[in-house]
Amino acid sequence: MSYQLLRRDFLRLGAGVCALSLNGPVWLGQQAFSTPSLISPGCWKSKVRIAKIYMGTPKAHWPTPLMDLTSEMQRYEEEINGMQDGFSDVEFVASELVTSLEQAEQLKEKVDGVDGILIIHLSMGILPLIKPILSAGYPTVLFSAPYSGHEWIHFGELEKEAKGQLVVILSSDLRKLADGINPIRAIHHLREAKILNLTTNPMDNSLLEKARTVFGTEIVPVSLDRILSLYHAIPDSEARSETDKWIIKAMEVVEPSQEEIYRSCKLALAFERLLEEEQATVITADCYGSMHHKLPAYPCIGFTRLNDIGLGGICESDLESALTFILFQGLCGRPGFISDPTVDGDTIILAHCLGTRKMEGPNKPGAPYKLRSIMERQEGAVPQIFMKAGNSVTQARIVGVEKILCFTGQIIAAPDNDRGCRTKITVRVDGDVESLWKNWSHGLHRVTCLGNIRKGIERFCGFKNLEFIDEARPV
Repeated sequence: MSYQLLRRDFLRLGAGVCALSLNGPVWLGQQAFSTPSLISPGCWKSKVRIAKIYMGTPKAHWPTPLMDLTSEMQRYEEEINGMQDGFSDVEFVASELVTSLEQAEQLKEKVDGVDGILIIHLSMGILPLIKPILSAGYPTVLFSAPYSGHEWIHFGELEKEAKGQLVVILSSDLRKLADGINPIRAIHHLREAKILNLTTNPMDNSLLEKARTVFGTEIVPVSLDRILSLYHAIPDSEARSETDKWIIKAMEVVEPSQEEIYRSCKLALAFERLLEEEQATVITADCYGSMHHKLPAYPCIGFTRLNDIGLGGICESDLESALTFILFQGLCGRPGFISDPTVDGDTIILAHCLGTRKMEGPNKPGAPYKLRSIMERQEGAVPQIFMKAGNSVTQARIVGVEKILCFTGQIIAAPDNDRGCRTKITVRVDGDVESLWKNWSHGLHRVTCLGNIRKGIERFCGFKNLEFIDEARPV
């Protein structure tokens, strides 16, 4: 079999390629399955419902008694309308100007059923107006630009009194308005999420109940017969076309045969069809346990593909990593990379055979990859992803729906060696590596995403009353 010949034939025929956007997969030259468009990565059921409330008092001394509150409100509206990347999946169910306590009390009754509230501080005199809104009990973000008023000196105390319900952002950078919404989006994603677990082993009923109670997340088992039926229903032509795409785009095909890649790609298409039928966004499989050698192929290519298009594929029936993956999609719109870490001096190497090509997000270019066997099994087919050095990263894990372990750092290398797992990144840790490995607990896996989203995780923990633990800080 000549992969170079296949590459030439593919280019000559002009086969379709996949264009990815925040609204899900769009195939050029070939129609994908009828998967509904994602509203945002990781969510396709509904938009995030936010009540937007402007607060100010007429002729206040700060910022200036000459301020026209309506004009100032319009200035913010124009800025928000221009930030489609941050608000494309947000439905503002209210956009009200509140200038009196009476208005605040009345508005409290109108925000029923929202995901959260955004308060924008326009002028001095708003402190009494905030508390009626907080009494509605929704996650609330208060944005206050410089010169808006002196109330900021009370906001710290107000946050403490709100016991995690309130996040305050003091900044002139209006892009941080979107940052404030991210933890509310993550809550929404988890509440609407459905995780499929492909296993014949009994699941932890305690975790399932906690996930449903605390986050609203549904976790359901999927039978082997179900996925095999979908696998056999995939037309060979579609599976061959998918196989060609993976081979052509690879830097190199090393160990896997074309037949191995074909079966992996056919299973990948079955996964997508299953998620569509179940209206789920994430699937995990007991790949080294009850599903080992029972599936027609290892799920790695299929899971990578789901991660790339805004859905999610998770290794080893790791439900806590699945929840963390959904959290990341809500906080930053990017997928995660689950890893088995190993420590090297003052760095940590995050390694797993299953990588994610589109770590920057579904609508961004994918990283280069080779098609390899699974290292520790010396069989199967998996993309070995080469992530770009220089990016900041966040590692985290939701534990028991009660706390989140977290550390941050920067990618300094993407090692290519035949030890450990295929896809690897070396991360210089923000903090103390010795404290990190001495503090390590709750299993091997951590989930990594691009960008430092520590602040978003902390705010999410506040809203959901979870403990936040920085693993790289001295005990």
